[in-house]
Amino acid sequence: MIWSEALASRMLGLPGQLFANRFVHRVVYKSACAIVLPLCALWAAGNLAATSAAAPQGQTTGTPTTASTEWPREWQGRPLRPLVLSDVEQRFARRFPGEMARLTDERHIVVLRRVTQPTRMLHPAADCYRALGYAVADIQLEQASDHLLWRCFVATRAGQKLRVCERIEDAKGQGWTDSSSWYWAAALGQSQGPWQAVTVARPL
Repeated sequence: MIWSEALASRMLGLPGQLFANRFVHRVVYKSACAIVLPLCALWAAGNLAATSAAAPQGQTTGTPTTASTEWPREWQGRPLRPLVLSDVEQRFARRFPGEMARLTDERHIVVLRRVTQPTRMLHPAADCYRALGYAVADIQLEQASDHLLWRCFVATRAGQKLRVCERIEDAKGQGWTDSSSWYWAAALGQSQGPWQAVTVARPL
């Protein structure tokens, strides 16, 4: 279809001379586009920001484990392979402000939680095991061969015993053995994230 002054006049009910191919009209139209297009982009960005702000605090829009985090490939020199998160873990991960992964070296189960902001959802491992029906005993601090402190305990259920140890570290290697101390250090700006919580379980 060929655009013409007469066609424009009939379709829009406007004087045909407004659409005349004249230099002044071309300048006006290009100037209008230069103003309107950036405004449209700003409007779209504003809508995106408002949508993100309206999401519940602590809720993530991604999957529990995504390509944004590269998880360790070995544990104490043994290769790790990923495990599927349980139904309970998947439901928890959908609301968790970060990412989770469960891996094994065939001897240990290693649960990694990458945290992006201070949160009370980073529960102590003992609380998680109690919620799953385990009896928790012998809670104590232990120093590993690398001189790092871990909080460890024995979890028992249906005759099965597990030795469970946990530790939290920030981006600079500063560590905690309990989530409450970590939370206040992070909330008060005494520690910078992202943080990684490691829980290691092995059968006894």
